[in-house]
Amino acid sequence: MLLLEIYRNQRLAAKRSPLYERNRFAKFLISFGILFWMAYLIYFGTALYFILQEEMPNMEPYHVLNGTLVLFLILDFFLRFLLRTPVQEVKPYLLLPVSRKRVLDAFLLQAAFSKFNLVWLFLFIPFAWLSVRPFYGWTGITGYAVGIWLLMVFNGYCSMLIRTLAHQRFVYILLAIPLYGLMLLISFLPLDEPNGGFFMNLGEGYIEGNPWAFAGTTAAAACMAGVNRLMQARLIYRELARTEDNRIKRVSDYSFLERYGLIGEYMRLELKLIFRNKTPRSSFWSYFILMILFAAALSGNAYGSNSYMGYFICLYCYCIFGLMTLSRIMSYEGNYLDGLMVHKETLYHLLLAKYYLQCIFLIIPCLLMIFPTVQGTITWLVSLSYLFFTMGPVFALIMQLTVYNDKAAPLNGGFTSKSQTNTAWQAVITALSLAGPLLIHRLLTFFLPETAACLILLTLGVLTVATHRIWIKNIYRRFMKRRYDNMDGFRYTR
Repeated sequence: MLLLEIYRNQRLAAKRSPLYERNRFAKFLISFGILFWMAYLIYFGTALYFILQEEMPNMEPYHVLNGTLVLFLILDFFLRFLLRTPVQEVKPYLLLPVSRKRVLDAFLLQAAFSKFNLVWLFLFIPFAWLSVRPFYGWTGITGYAVGIWLLMVFNGYCSMLIRTLAHQRFVYILLAIPLYGLMLLISFLPLDEPNGGFFMNLGEGYIEGNPWAFAGTTAAAACMAGVNRLMQARLIYRELARTEDNRIKRVSDYSFLERYGLIGEYMRLELKLIFRNKTPRSSFWSYFILMILFAAALSGNAYGSNSYMGYFICLYCYCIFGLMTLSRIMSYEGNYLDGLMVHKETLYHLLLAKYYLQCIFLIIPCLLMIFPTVQGTITWLVSLSYLFFTMGPVFALIMQLTVYNDKAAPLNGGFTSKSQTNTAWQAVITALSLAGPLLIHRLLTFFLPETAACLILLTLGVLTVATHRIWIKNIYRRFMKRRYDNMDGFRYTR
């Protein structure tokens, strides 16, 4: 009954939110994106059967796929890391005459039946229809689907535990290394099964309806749920009972930026915003790790001769910091924007400082791209053109959100804080910023040689960087025309 009441309250909270009408278009875009990825997973699951059948004719395709289940678990972990933990909504229920343990149990049970646990079934069920059905029929497909679902529930609890700890102290994300490293190790046991003996046998146990396979996965998921229950209860109690910390800490003032006047002062403010507040700091390090992982995949030539995928990863490494930070532009400042608006044109210098700082951050992916260019995975011209195109048109497009962002984002959101919903403009402009350069590059290479296409991208990037004060001034003027509407939105969502 408590779980049903929580579902009911969540639906009512969404409908009664004053932002419900304003978020309808964003929800439409999200729904469209979900349908697109469902169709993509169905297509990939179908194509994967024929690829494995052609590449490994001596093995059944489902044996090969089962041997790689741990890779799907790792990918699922990183996808879940961008989501909220369900227990962030637990605080209102602690004020009611309901046991805290019962509330936690209800939210953990809700996490088990989360729709996200069903996402991978859109890949595995079409694959099982082609690979499993001829041998085991519908019972094999059903058992396989149930087993994969249980495996994703277990992985969801693992991800929830690490995300919970990482939200307190980001270094705890390193716990994922021994956890999934151990899974990778046992995936190759016994050694005489080179394609992953443990997970191959586990997957076949699901297909054959082996009760030990289901019981073992269920027990593992239950153990992780128990660990989560203990950890969440302790951390929530600590947050509710926290006291003011008066200890003097050694922090950097970034005094070397004082020489750059007002822009330098705002660069110091931006650095303090990122590294002294829990929410922006966690986001920064999360995307930093993702950037390193993708750069490592590009360095290892994980995508082979697929140059288009290599271009996507190269662009992703360059723009991930900017996209994720600038997509929230003014949202964090919305908590104290009234103070920034006291002085004339102070916002213009703040926008310049943000832009310059994001350009400086591009030094990191630029250094990471040295190894792939030396290896020949990508050319130095492609890397340089994407660097300047990110610094120019991509940042220019994403900074347009200065005008349209009107929701304040929490700076130090914990378990009991509520997160703000992304706006429609954030979804559209972020998608265009990420997909636009690849589409332009693809279109140019259709009519021109690769070198000429890269030179055009490089030229567009240099021109946009050279005129950055003009388009930033334009953004500033447009914001000032609707500043009172935006400030009302910030005050309303703090």
